[in-house]
Amino acid sequence: MQPSPAEIARTLVAGRLPGTAHVACRPGPHAVRHATDPMGQILLLTGETDPMGAALRPTDGAADTAVVLDVTDTPPVAGAPSRGRVWVSGWVSPLDGAPARLAALDFADVHATGDLLDVGRGASIYRMEVAEIRLDQSGVTTDVDPDEYAAAEPDPLDGIETELLTDLADHHQPEMSAFIRRQLRDVGHRRFAGEPQVVRLDRYGFVVSLGTGGPRARLAFPAPVRDRAELARLLHPVLCRRCASPATAGRHTSADPAGS
Repeated sequence: MQPSPAEIARTLVAGRLPGTAHVACRPGPHAVRHATDPMGQILLLTGETDPMGAALRPTDGAADTAVVLDVTDTPPVAGAPSRGRVWVSGWVSPLDGAPARLAALDFADVHATGDLLDVGRGASIYRMEVAEIRLDQSGVTTDVDPDEYAAAEPDPLDGIETELLTDLADHHQPEMSAFIRRQLRDVGHRRFAGEPQVVRLDRYGFVVSLGTGGPRARLAFPAPVRDRAELARLLHPVLCRRCASPATAGRHTSADPAGS
């Protein structure tokens, strides 16, 4: 199991990564502050003097403006693969009144920036009607259906992935290395270029590096995890030496040595 293109796109544009916006018929691109609401609709926040705010103002009586949001993944640790790059295009329109206040609350769930208090009084918030999504991964571009994108959920571990990987590397490296070796040996993988380590983490499992410059493999969880607490319960027998034998720990994941 691994994330679908729609889930990856939702995760990339959730608002935790920097993005740039290309506005139709305007100079650019512009750095932009963005977030997504629970339906995956993209929200853009601009200040009174932001160049992006001037670029987004509709002209000639138009109600909206064509925009492409461009977001590239930043791998959390050295040696980690990128989730890719996503372009989301659509029509952006300004919000005011109650819709603007509700959008500001959705934005605050991702970024609790002080400018949200100034929406309607110097700051503006916009919503994009998503029309097209393209996801590029290692040079392969996938068109993501907008309905599948709207139905997908961003990965619940995305915001804490770096923290979790750092904790595993700093405090549980021997246990994780032994666990990874057991899992991969069970499916016939015997050669390692060094100590294996976890380099990416999502609701479906781990991506592991099999030593510096070596190949990567994916270890899948038996079921997707919903939050940090579920992940902790799943990994407890692996990380606690007193709690599980190698056989017991080995039942917690399945291995895909084809890589990620």
